[in-house]
Amino acid sequence: MENVVAVLIVGAGPSGLATSACLSSLSIPHIILEKEDCDTSLWRKYTYDRVGLHLPKDMCSLPFAPHSPDAPTFLSKDIFLEYVDNYVARFNIRPRYNRNVTDARFDEEVQRWRVEAVNKEGDVEVYGARFLVVATGENDIANLPEIDGLEGFKGEIVHSKYYKSGAKFEGKNVLVIGSGNSGMEIAFDLSNFGAHTSIVVRSPIHVISKELMRWGFKSLQVFPVSMVDRVLTFASKMEMGDLSKYGVQRPSKGPLYIKSTTGRTPVLDVGTVAKIHSGDIKVFPAINKFDENIVKFSNGSKQEFDAIVLATGYKSGASGWLKDYHYMFNADGTPIRKFPDQWKGENGIYCGGMAKMGLFGISKDAKLIANDIHTILAKEEFFQSDQTELELEL
Repeated sequence: MENVVAVLIVGAGPSGLATSACLSSLSIPHIILEKEDCDTSLWRKYTYDRVGLHLPKDMCSLPFAPHSPDAPTFLSKDIFLEYVDNYVARFNIRPRYNRNVTDARFDEEVQRWRVEAVNKEGDVEVYGARFLVVATGENDIANLPEIDGLEGFKGEIVHSKYYKSGAKFEGKNVLVIGSGNSGMEIAFDLSNFGAHTSIVVRSPIHVISKELMRWGFKSLQVFPVSMVDRVLTFASKMEMGDLSKYGVQRPSKGPLYIKSTTGRTPVLDVGTVAKIHSGDIKVFPAINKFDENIVKFSNGSKQEFDAIVLATGYKSGASGWLKDYHYMFNADGTPIRKFPDQWKGENGIYCGGMAKMGLFGISKDAKLIANDIHTILAKEEFFQSDQTELELEL
């Protein structure tokens, strides 16, 4: 038996929840399918203990629900999840959990999407939808790097998705691969728990304090990006000191320019820089190869490690289950259309949270998707009623 609905949303993360709230506000019936047993599973089950939002709260709200003035500027994991729980309750969002979507394709004959999902009991459920919203986001599958010899490493290897805290690594030599916000924060956490911590920094990065970054975003309302970037770069150099002597170089382009063109957020320092200056956290360049537990680096140095943390990010897995992905995505799961049109595909398919703009982008996508679907349905309803009147006249 096929469950037919106007809109089917795959994924109950922030993007799916935001889209659901927007559709409900327009009285558009929909269903959310979620493979996990809870909403926002990345935050609830697959984040390290000390994680929090890296951007200020005024850039991290979902549609119709600004954060409380009493909330801290940068939300902790617990406060953010409390906000999500209140959001789900307020908009009566009811995802169907433990539904792992395995197949989705567009049926040309009936002009709707046919989606198969395996439930908790192992049974296949079939859904038909006029519109399909892919809300599994950019952080769906752990991205694992290909490094010569990594498979032969004899110690523990853990991706940041499964890292919780540095408590069990006390006294061990640990190498963090990846120098984005997660990598830098995990390195800080490991060092705090007494691990002998090192981090690989392959490419130039901006490192900025959270307060300075907040000032930068606010200043964009008044000044051009180029001017704000000059101030941010100068101020962060003064605040962070010279990191180049440790192997941390700055990009030639400014932090907000990079954010606006690539979606990459500058590293917001949580205390890692001070530990780099003190020598508690060592910086290494790119890895050439692994020789069991010995890591050989591009500068000719080598060191033995007990454990590796892969802070190498995530990627979209939509092209695995979305058989007709060519209406929306490239083979690697990235949208075919470029920003700001990446949210809409052909034949009634949409995606949310793929603009590399965090919760701000998720909120914007959800509004665009719901409004577009509402416009299409309104036109179809008008056309159908017009046809009915014409037939009655005849």
